[in-house]
Amino acid sequence: MATGRTHRPATRSRGIPEATVARLPLYLRALTALSERSVPTVSSEELAAAAGVNSAKLRKDFSYLGSYGTRGVGYDVEYLVYQISRELGLTQDWPVAIVGIGNLGAALANYGGFASRGFRVAALIDADPAMAGTPVAGIAVQHTDDLDRIISDNGVSIGVITTPPGAAQQVCDRLVAAGVTSILNFAPTVLSVPDGVDVRKVDLSIELQILAFHEQRKAGEEAAAEGTAAVDAGMEQAPPVRATPAGRKGPDGDMPAVMPA
Repeated sequence: MATGRTHRPATRSRGIPEATVARLPLYLRALTALSERSVPTVSSEELAAAAGVNSAKLRKDFSYLGSYGTRGVGYDVEYLVYQISRELGLTQDWPVAIVGIGNLGAALANYGGFASRGFRVAALIDADPAMAGTPVAGIAVQHTDDLDRIISDNGVSIGVITTPPGAAQQVCDRLVAAGVTSILNFAPTVLSVPDGVDVRKVDLSIELQILAFHEQRKAGEEAAAEGTAAVDAGMEQAPPVRATPAGRKGPDGDMPAVMPA
C-alpha cells in the first residue's frame, strides 16, 4: 500500500470545488452505512437525505466525479464508496502524528475509526518528559525534542495538534519545518502557516457556542409564543362592554363612549 508522503489526493488537479470536497465525507459516511446493510443501489434523493443535503446539490457534486447514476436505478453503492474513497485519498495509507497527549490526544489515539478510513496513528508526541515511553493505545509516547526525526522516520504528512493554545503555533511551526503539509488543529487558536500547508480547525467551544445561540433563540421563540397565547386568552376572558345610556354622564361630567358593565 502506498504511503501518504509520496501520494496526494487528485481532487485539486481535477478541479473539484472545495465545497464539494467538504461534502464528500458526508456522502461516504452515508454510503458506508448502506454498504454495511448490503444495500446495492441508492437514489439521489435517498442518499441526499441520509447525508443532509438536497438532491440537486448531490447530483452536481457527483458530476465532478464523473458519476451520474442510472435512471430508474440510482447509484451503485459499492462503486461510489470506492470512487469517493479514491478521490479523498483514502485508498492510501496516511501516517498521522498526534502532538499533545493529554485527555483529548489520548482519546484520539484510542479512536478505532482511523484505520478503517485510511489513517494510521504512527506517532504520539508530547513535551512532558514524564510521558516519554508511556504506552497509549499500544504506542509509546515520544518527546517533542525528537519531533523532526519522528516525522521523517514515519513518513508523516498529517499532523494533529491537541496541545494547549499557547503551544500550538510553535508545534505547528516545527511540524511544517519537519515536512508536514496538512494539520488538523484542535487547539482553540488560529494557526499561521505558509502556502502549501493545509489546516483544518476543530474548535469544540465554538460549536457549543453556536448551539447555545440556537437554544437561546428557541427559548425566546417559545416565550414569545406563550406570551401571545396569554394575551389571546386574556382577550377571550375580558368582560363585555356596553354603551352608556343617552344623557348619562360619568363622574367627571364627561360622557364616556363606553363603560364597563
